[in-house]
Amino acid sequence: MEPSPKPAARPLGPSELLGLLLEASEQLSSTLDLDELATRVAAVVKRAIDYRVFAILLLNEKTRQLRILSSVGHPPDVVSALRINVGEGIVGRAAESGRSVLINDVRKEADYIESLPSIRSELAVPLVIKHRVIGVVDLEAPWPGFFTEQHQYLLELLSSRIALAIENARLYRRSLRQSRTLQLLNEISRELSSVLVLKELLERIGALTKRLVNYRRFSILLADEASRTFNNVISLREDQKVPDRTTVRYGHGIVGAAAEARQPVLVPDVRQDPRYILVDPDARSELAVPLIYHDRVVGVVDLESHEAGYFNDSHIRIFSTLAPQIAIALENAQLYERVVRSEARLERDLQRAQEIQMRLMPGVAPAIPHLEVALRFQPARELGGDLYDFLTYGKDVHVLAIGDVSGKGAPAALYGAMASGILRSLAPQRLPPGEMLRKLNLILLERKIEGHFITLTYAVWEPKLKALRLANAGMPLPVLVRGGHCQPIRAEGVPLGLLEQVEYQEVSLTLEKGDVLALFSDGLTEAFSPQHEEFGPRRMENLLRENQLQPVEHIVDEVFKEVSAFEQGRPARDDQTMVVLRVR
Repeated sequence: MEPSPKPAARPLGPSELLGLLLEASEQLSSTLDLDELATRVAAVVKRAIDYRVFAILLLNEKTRQLRILSSVGHPPDVVSALRINVGEGIVGRAAESGRSVLINDVRKEADYIESLPSIRSELAVPLVIKHRVIGVVDLEAPWPGFFTEQHQYLLELLSSRIALAIENARLYRRSLRQSRTLQLLNEISRELSSVLVLKELLERIGALTKRLVNYRRFSILLADEASRTFNNVISLREDQKVPDRTTVRYGHGIVGAAAEARQPVLVPDVRQDPRYILVDPDARSELAVPLIYHDRVVGVVDLESHEAGYFNDSHIRIFSTLAPQIAIALENAQLYERVVRSEARLERDLQRAQEIQMRLMPGVAPAIPHLEVALRFQPARELGGDLYDFLTYGKDVHVLAIGDVSGKGAPAALYGAMASGILRSLAPQRLPPGEMLRKLNLILLERKIEGHFITLTYAVWEPKLKALRLANAGMPLPVLVRGGHCQPIRAEGVPLGLLEQVEYQEVSLTLEKGDVLALFSDGLTEAFSPQHEEFGPRRMENLLRENQLQPVEHIVDEVFKEVSAFEQGRPARDDQTMVVLRVR
């Protein structure tokens, strides 16, 4: 098809030129959005030069390639696929020389890179900041000799303003990206605080990382010193978990190279690197980061992209920051798995142990003057680390203790049984709550059992005075419901078995008829939904307030029912214990 008649070019007068430059400066300086800026550049240039095809191409200094940022008139497939090396074609020549290139007839140029068959003339003007080329503005038209020296002069005047505006927009975008990176790293750090569900945790890391690094494939491979191989433990492709049994021998592949060098290895084009082990035929670039713990490589994080030269120094910094935390999480998870395997060997004894544990704690609520009592203990496993007990200081004074041992399973249950036994041995001394916790803490520290501690609330009830005295060592704050209002009892303290020379605050309450007091372990408030949302103290308080007038057994039933519904059938992550009291 023949092009439409060539439009007549009218030279701009000095006042028109000055007005255009002033308008361009105002338009380009009033936005920091890179996409909006590109649109404004196209409009400003169009007012002075009646081009048919327009493009801004930005230079990747590492790959020395130009890529289209914004375009008018190019087919979409050209925009997404076109990569021009510096020095190639008209645009590449302008980028290499740092000077404008005006071509009256592209068909006479041997190195012309065709984007549309109808194009006959082209004008490429470099975008330069402080003697550094950052890109090229490229205009094309279907008529020979369309662009004039005045067009070139005008576009050169505009190019300095365009380059400065683009650089400012890129700096702004980079600062936003850095801010999101720091936020993401903080979020991932919080995720790494739990290592008991390792694969779920690593999937979460991969999904969070996807927001900053648009990888094609994300994998974590663990080192097996016995077989001297790295074995894939998780692989995500396009945010979806995929089965992957990749095994890489020590010293082989890009993964092996990163582990051997103990530093990240970035490969811009895997097809040019003989070390690459083919896993994804479409992969073009790869980044491997070693995971080092106590001077030992425990694994490698491996990322691949379908785009050559995709990964850069920013990606290396992100994963170099994450790598130590991931390494610690992996080591803790492997240690935990060894503990789980050890517990599995004791499976035959667990049922009997569970029976004994349940008998150590009262199965039904005792009769306490002026109080209605309901309770429930639901371990996350066969044996739990939560505990509760009822003691007496003679005939008239009654004691309630509720606690939560760090960890789960048999070790936590044994530690809890020991703490409960110590409490019973100290009960005849009739110690005030704060003094009881201080003394229990000292005895636990004497036992020197590393890796375990216990949180505990200890409450003394005097029925004649309707007075409750309590002290708290790290348990969730008890909640008092009175007249339809919830009030957490502000009694706080350090968990037992951690520090010496700790004093515990004692709080005294005078309870009234109808008051409801709820004591519970964090397994209830920290229950998670499948969407990783926490049940939380607010939901707990709302439930207690709504059910204040119900029987205490109903209150306990309702709390456990709501928590179970919130978890939507997922196994509880922690033991769940609750004791509810109502003043009669």
